[in-house]
Amino acid sequence: MEFLQVLHGQLLDRQREGNVDSSYTAKLLASGVLKIAQKVGEEGVEVALAGVAQDDNALLGECADLLYHLNVLLINRDLSWRDVEAVLKQRHVPKS
Repeated sequence: MEFLQVLHGQLLDRQREGNVDSSYTAKLLASGVLKIAQKVGEEGVEVALAGVAQDDNALLGECADLLYHLNVLLINRDLSWRDVEAVLKQRHVPKS
């Protein structure tokens, strides 16, 4: 998840810069949580479809798109990948 955290920082920079004319990220963040959530939903469907009907490269591309949009959603809600990782760790039950 290291690169996702790097990307998160870059997207936070785009948010701070707020240049909606040249930054898709800034434009998406300015559009609000409903639009961002809609994009996450669309990308999720595209991942599922690629998983059953396309090759590995298409699936990986769609997964990357989904992770990007999830990242934007986390930023919109003032959350991070570390928060997601904490939930995963909390849910993990080691085998004894």
